[in-house]
Amino acid sequence: MSGADHDVHEWLSFEDPDENRTWVFDVTFLLSNWSCIYGVGCQGVLAEPAAELGHGCCTHGAHFIDDADVARVVAKAARLTAAEWQNKRRADRAGFLAFDEDEKSTTTRVVDGVCIFHNRSDFAGGGGCSLHLAALNAGERPLDWKPDVCWQLPLRLDEFTDSTGHVTSTLREWKRRDWGEGGNDFHWWCTESADAFVGAESVLVYLRDEITEFVGAAAYAVLVDLLDQRAASTTVALPHPAVRRNPI
Repeated sequence: MSGADHDVHEWLSFEDPDENRTWVFDVTFLLSNWSCIYGVGCQGVLAEPAAELGHGCCTHGAHFIDDADVARVVAKAARLTAAEWQNKRRADRAGFLAFDEDEKSTTTRVVDGVCIFHNRSDFAGGGGCSLHLAALNAGERPLDWKPDVCWQLPLRLDEFTDSTGHVTSTLREWKRRDWGEGGNDFHWWCTESADAFVGAESVLVYLRDEITEFVGAAAYAVLVDLLDQRAASTTVALPHPAVRRNPI
């Protein structure tokens, strides 16, 4: 395997003065210009490219993290109107939750090959996630409406507690392996493709709310300050592997 084939990232870490915790951040991803291209070229998570479906990573529905995650979405779904949610009548008749026997977890129902909250691109109320659209209509944050896994992507927080109780919290990009064995079946995954690294700003800015939700405002502020100091130095950031491998 050549050096260019390695998934090489740079990391930044610091101790939290108020907690028994070390924060570790994937600097390569956070300083990259990754951007969600849902509906504008995203090839989805099927075994073959399917940009024309406009499903993004919604094909298999959302797996809820816990009961609080379910309760929040149930409350927000009650606010959706038929003008915002294409499948509202179907949900009113048969519900929008299901249960995954293999993973023993609650999920959103899948109808017509995609999450029940998904609106087709030709729907008058707008294509894509109805929860996301309704949140914007209400002047609220989509992350407060959607299942946790839906707003967390493409970020992931891993936490490890050692024998002394010290916690190491690592914020990084979501990789294929994080989907389990099924991730290997995806034809395409956005953090691996230069197609998605087209944003006008860094992930640090673009996903500020999401990062803050994961680590808190204090840790985010320290992270920004350290990266600002880094930018003022002669340090050159390591480009993201997906971009380094881009033949263009």
